[in-house]
Amino acid sequence: MIKPHGADALNPLLVTDGQQLESLRAEAETLPSLLLNSAAAANAVMLGGGYFTPLSGYMNLADALSVSLKMRTVDGLFWPVPVLNLTNDISGIEGASRIALRDPNVEDNPVIAVMDVDAIEEVSDEQLDTMTREIYGTLDDAHPGVSVFRSLGNICVSGAIQVLNLSYFETDFGDTFKTAVEIRDEIAERGWEKVVAFQTRNPMHLAHEELCRMAMERLGADGIVIHMLLGKLKKGDIPAPVRDACIRKMVDLYFPENTVMVNGYGFDMLFAGPREAVLHALFRQNMGATHLIVGRDHAGVGDFYGPFDAQTIFEEQVPTDALEIEIFNADHTAWSKKLNKVVMMREAEGHTMEDYEILSGTKVREMLGNGIALPPEVARPEVAQILMDYYKTEAAA
Repeated sequence: MIKPHGADALNPLLVTDGQQLESLRAEAETLPSLLLNSAAAANAVMLGGGYFTPLSGYMNLADALSVSLKMRTVDGLFWPVPVLNLTNDISGIEGASRIALRDPNVEDNPVIAVMDVDAIEEVSDEQLDTMTREIYGTLDDAHPGVSVFRSLGNICVSGAIQVLNLSYFETDFGDTFKTAVEIRDEIAERGWEKVVAFQTRNPMHLAHEELCRMAMERLGADGIVIHMLLGKLKKGDIPAPVRDACIRKMVDLYFPENTVMVNGYGFDMLFAGPREAVLHALFRQNMGATHLIVGRDHAGVGDFYGPFDAQTIFEEQVPTDALEIEIFNADHTAWSKKLNKVVMMREAEGHTMEDYEILSGTKVREMLGNGIALPPEVARPEVAQILMDYYKTEAAA
């Protein structure tokens, strides 16, 4: 199986030994505590599940700046996006060498991790601008990732952590949420060697389904992991339980047995386009995938990135020896009225835009909201029905 990034074995920071866990929980109640923001809590979940192997905790300011500027830590580890614990308030932890980190996304803010504090550093406005510009490619607060990142705080608390639980993801998405450890184990159990990962934050329509099928066939893959983001998105996006239901229905009805794994990961969407695509590749390697599908506007939002910037970053900025996972570059896929099938548009000769069945996201939402079934060339009827039911419930609320 493909090796994890920067290590011979995964480095999950989740404490699984019962006695050690009880001891840490008891200790945590005696420690000064810091209430995390959602982004820092999501980083703890990814560290806990082994997705961020080989990291041992949150980065310090020097590493964060180095990663932002060079995609490498000070020690030379390739990494595309800083893994930070930013805050505005350290009044309860000043001078502490060990602290409890509390979860902002669970009632009563239980302790999610215990941290050995290496440094507490102030981030200047200039440094925050540098990180924002390099990660997101813009300082425009209209970008949802930028607005969140710049609101997290200007104090960086760094150090190694021990993760006590995986937040609400374990309870709210029990059948879907999986750690990198669990996915690697299941890949091994299935006997898969060549494994394609498909990143999604949306329900999958027919074009997405066929793209997965194309990638599997062209690569000669044993299977595909449809790996959905379960954390926070932006206002108006479809909730994870609805997306989960849509994807599972599609897989159950339209894919052969033992060719698809459906699961998800606990992270908040960054909308960082190219940089986030590289992060997606890195932690998919950690979970055991050998290939990642990177399509048009991968991890993008609005018009902040070019349609294929998330592909060219691998060609132009990611060193060839930085990652073992390979990228399957995909074009926009759509139903060809001429060929009566889904095609990659760049591969369809003699086509104009009128030869494709394409609906904008706005049009799709409008149709579903009005109870109008999507054309079968766009969505499977069973998937469209789940989405219509969701929009009907939303309208009645």
